[in-house]
Formats: sequence, structure tokens, C-alpha cells
Amino acid sequence: MNRTSPVRRALGGRAARSLTPAVLAAVLVAGAAACGSSDTSSPGTARSTRTLSAAPSASPSPTPGERSQADFAASVSAEEERSRQKAEATLKGVEGKGDAIDDVSVSGLPVEPSERFRSALVRVTNRTDEEAFYAVRVEFVDASDKVLDSVVLGFSDAPPNRTVSEHASSRKAAGVKTFPRIAQAQRG
Repeated sequence: MNRTSPVRRALGGRAARSLTPAVLAAVLVAGAAACGSSDTSSPGTARSTRTLSAAPSASPSPTPGERSQADFAASVSAEEERSRQKAEATLKGVEGKGDAIDDVSVSGLPVEPSERFRSALVRVTNRTDEEAFYAVRVEFVDASDKVLDSVVLGFSDAPPNRTVSEHASSRKAAGVKTFPRIAQAQRG
């Protein structure tokens, strides 16, 4: 059984079909007028146009304001090198173990025989009330107390009454059972 809608019955089939586009147009115009009459000067409202295009075939290059991961790594490496050089200069004039030897500790990290370097965790505790720079020389020694390698670390801006840590790594001590020790530590 084919049922006819109440609008078609009241107006007749042909009148309802000719009325449908007019009603649809009126609804669209009313909707556009309602959207277009909003006050865009109030905060929180925005108008934008969005254009869809094909996905780019390659990653876009970073804009001059953005830093890539490689740029960031290079920046960190450069900062570490400046800190190491400052530590080298600080330790050059130090006789003996230095004035911060009691503020520094080191522990060797377990390694696998196949690893290409030996690593140690160096901790510096700044016991002063101000930020301080620490220069630390770590030696990797074998069982006969022979120094296989010496690594210098710089701890920039160690916060007051806090402990900071860094890894000292040696390729020369790789594959040999070594023990790290603090040779010198100086507050700069």
C-alpha cells in the first residue's frame, strides 16, 4: 500500500513537488542570514575559510622560527662542549683534588661486554645558597690502578641545596673492567 504524505494530500502531488525547492531555498536563506548576522567583534568568535588540498608529498621544511631535532641536538652538543671547555680551564690551575671533592660522588654503571664505552654516573651536590658551576675530572682505572682514561664534565648552574647528575663515558675504557673515581672537583 502506497501512502501519501499529508502535505501532498492537502496540496496535491504536483503543488508539493514545486513547493519543495522553494521551501528548501527559504530554509537555506534563513540559515545563512542567522549565521551572517552574528557579531564577530565579540571575543570568542572567528570566521575562517578552509581550503582543502592534496597532502604534501614530503615533510615541509621548518620555518625560520622553528628548530628541527637536528638543530636542537647540535645546540645541546655545543652547550655541553662549552661547559666541558670551561671545566677544563677551571681545573687547569687546581692543585690537588680541588675545593669541591666532598660535593661529588661517582658510581660505575654495569655494562655488557659488547658495549663500546664505559659509563659512570657522576653526582654533584651544591651545598651553597647560590647557583654554582662545578668542574669534575673522572678517571677510569683498571684493577692495577692504571688510569685508562680521564673525562672532564662541567655542571653549569647547579641549583642551591640540590643534587644534579651527568654521565661520564669513556671509549678507551671499553671492554676492560674499570672503576671510575673522582680525580678533581672544583667549584667555579
